[in-house]
Amino acid sequence: MTAESVIASWDQADPDAIHPLRRVSEEAYWDSGRAQADMLASVTPDGAKVMDFGCGDGRVAIPMSALGYDVTAVDSSQRMLDRLTDRAPDVTTVKADADGIAGHLGRRRMDAVYALAVLIHHSYTDCLHIIGKLRAATKLGGILVLDWPVSETPAEADSWIGVTTWSAQQQADACATLGLEAVESDMPWGVYRAVKAGG
Repeated sequence: MTAESVIASWDQADPDAIHPLRRVSEEAYWDSGRAQADMLASVTPDGAKVMDFGCGDGRVAIPMSALGYDVTAVDSSQRMLDRLTDRAPDVTTVKADADGIAGHLGRRRMDAVYALAVLIHHSYTDCLHIIGKLRAATKLGGILVLDWPVSETPAEADSWIGVTTWSAQQQADACATLGLEAVESDMPWGVYRAVKAGG
């Protein structure tokens, strides 16, 4: 699967297919976003400038904003961004893929970047490309929270809803190359500090 085909599939998908809690109820769906925002807040400095990459309809971006963070919600789907804006018009939205982030930010860098339910659906090559762009958008010493799972039997996703997993060594090598330092946490996702590449 190419990055473009993953993006196109997510953009055209029924909302129920994107997140299983939507089949339970809208309340359960939004409650899960608030719970994830609370977890993210435990590793993100108060009032930080944060980017929600692959924000979808704002399930996590909206509660992060309510917690006092300066949120930039980025997605390649205008349909998703419109749904976010309908619910929370004050949250800054940007229509972009990983390559479009720099055009929006210019020289500004984020204190924290998170990408949940994004990287897992991309190939190794595309995932590394996306993480590289997210790292470039994060200031030195900033935090990145990434759904970048490790497995004893790593494998690439074979569909737009599949999951790519990495070996611990693959991930360690990528971190050294990209400038990421793993941070100990109880989070269900990887937490990293932005450092100088190779350092």
